[in-house]
Amino acid sequence: MITPYLRRGMAAGLLAGLLAGLFAFFIGEPLLDQAIGLEESATHSPDEEVFSRATQKVGLFFATGLSGVFVGGLFGLTYAYFRGRMAAGSEWTRSVSLTAVIFAGAILIPFLKYPANPPTVGDPATIGTRTAAYLALVGLSLLAVLAAWHSSRLLRERGVSAPVRQVAVGLGLVIVITGLFLGLPAAADPGEFPAGLLWSFRLSSLGTQAVLWASLGTIFGLLGERSEARKTHGAPASGLAESGSL
Repeated sequence: MITPYLRRGMAAGLLAGLLAGLFAFFIGEPLLDQAIGLEESATHSPDEEVFSRATQKVGLFFATGLSGVFVGGLFGLTYAYFRGRMAAGSEWTRSVSLTAVIFAGAILIPFLKYPANPPTVGDPATIGTRTAAYLALVGLSLLAVLAAWHSSRLLRERGVSAPVRQVAVGLGLVIVITGLFLGLPAAADPGEFPAGLLWSFRLSSLGTQAVLWASLGTIFGLLGERSEARKTHGAPASGLAESGSL
């Protein structure tokens, strides 16, 4: 049934979103404050805000928690579909493997082409085009990763050795991703924005996503192991220790 995986994903996503919000609050928000300060000093007038920065920082946890629930729910549905198709033999390994693959396709690969920028970077008139290009890369890179997984599975079923299979699939994925990078529009020019602050912001943004997905995979996997232990032993207190899965 799909429902248990959906519930598990939403619960794991909520906790993961709050942890990601905590990371963003302490690491990303100070960098964003610096970027806003630079913009205000350049224009010699503060921007009018619908919500104050203090309110935005409090709302950060609401936003990351809510988005975590949404992402976790989608992850739960995806996990339910791929669970029986993955070679991994435990809930923990399957969860960690799937989150790593999704993180690579949806976050890491697009970041290499279109790293996150502070709100002050880029021409506001091109935001629609830039957003469309980014979303296109996310979708296409996920399809490329899915195709790589499917190809690896077919080669394994045909008896191709692991080294040959991994090298062939890896090279194919690199070629496809390189083609996507060359075919899509270039990233926005940061102009004279300080390089140190720019890359600190970009890495903090990537770190927030890494915390979200690492936490999601970890919590989802642990909940899955606990659920399997209950089914096997009927005793949640002794399940993880007796199952030998961790």
